Amino acid sequence: MTEGDVPAAPSAAPPLRIGILADDLIWATRLAGLVAHAGAVPVRLRTAALLTEALPGLDACVVDLTARAYDGAASLRAAHEAGVPTVAVGQHDEPAIRRAALDAGAAYVWVYRALADNGERMASRWISGLHAREERR
Repeated sequence: MTEGDVPAAPSAAPPLRIGILADDLIWATRLAGLVAHAGAVPVRLRTAALLTEALPGLDACVVDLTARAYDGAASLRAAHEAGVPTVAVGQHDEPAIRRAALDAGAAYVWVYRALADNGERMASRWISGLHAREERR
């Protein structure tokens, strides 16, 4: 470097890649939008097999619990065992399913109504926490 050269700024970290495991098109689209609004890259997945393939490249994962194509708790467990932070999304009136999601490793279980009212704030707060976690590594 010669006199007057300005050192290059360190490159910003790439955006986090967040898996969206949802087989319902409407919720997959909404969740992907919330993730993108928070500055992360949504990776849409429709099956547990696709989640398994994607896990090595994901920074975190959101799992919709009301799916027909996969077992939500088993998918959360697989992501958790792979070291991928997870949150679940489900109905407010299904305490057994919510408990199973938390037991499988979900950090939170977001209910649909709360996401409809405050989803951008919820997703942004969670993803900000993931960024802080990555910076500490």
